[in-house]
Amino acid sequence: MPLNKYFRFLAALALACCLSLVSSLALAAKPVMVFAAASTTNAVSDAIKAYQAAGKGKAVASFASSSTLAKQIAHGAPAQVYLSANEKWMNYLAEKKLLEPGTRVNLLGNRLVLIAPAGSKERGPIKAGMPLMQWLGDGRLAVGDPDHVPAGMYAKQALKSLGLWEKAEPRLARAANVRAALALVERGEAPLGIVYSTDAAITPKVTVVGVFPESSHKPIVYPLALLKGQARPPAKAFWQFMQGDEAKSVFKKYGFSVR
Repeated sequence: MPLNKYFRFLAALALACCLSLVSSLALAAKPVMVFAAASTTNAVSDAIKAYQAAGKGKAVASFASSSTLAKQIAHGAPAQVYLSANEKWMNYLAEKKLLEPGTRVNLLGNRLVLIAPAGSKERGPIKAGMPLMQWLGDGRLAVGDPDHVPAGMYAKQALKSLGLWEKAEPRLARAANVRAALALVERGEAPLGIVYSTDAAITPKVTVVGVFPESSHKPIVYPLALLKGQARPPAKAFWQFMQGDEAKSVFKKYGFSVR
């Protein structure tokens, strides 16, 4: 090879290496984008703080109903990690082949509870034939919309199991996500609501009337996965962290059961 061509080859090779290095550094500096169910807001936010404090990298989260997030992902939202509050919406993405193979894991569990504003008179227990309509009075029952919000879906299953759905359905205050349902009860806009036990635990403004029997609804499972094409080091590192002891301790603190 002539000398001048050899030097041009070396220069081109060096430039390619530099560009590759810059690209890798830029990728590493970019925060991992996490889409997580609204009910995990406090826990995932704390897990991200722990992840960053340990110098493992950066991450940011978007919280909403699992259905809203799944639909956004299906329409091209730049999520890298997805944490759903039920299996239905993870299955939805799996059917569209939008999950990174081999990365789906069941991460968390939860319980379903009936809540009332703090200071309300005692009611209960939660069982078939309980006088739910009498407890509601002229008010409404706050739930995540059962047509798409996981907490609302579980609530519908539980009310059906207890023989209360037909009477309760016309009296629902359908919220965009479980935290919105919680807020309706916190503000006294609804006398009762159905949320996860972890939601009720974060605020002194509500009291737990009772816990729904686990047999009254499908198991509450929170699956975690990387999105397709996101098995690169930054996203994979966060996905692994979420399954580790440090993150598990955060989730336990907020009342989730860990798998």
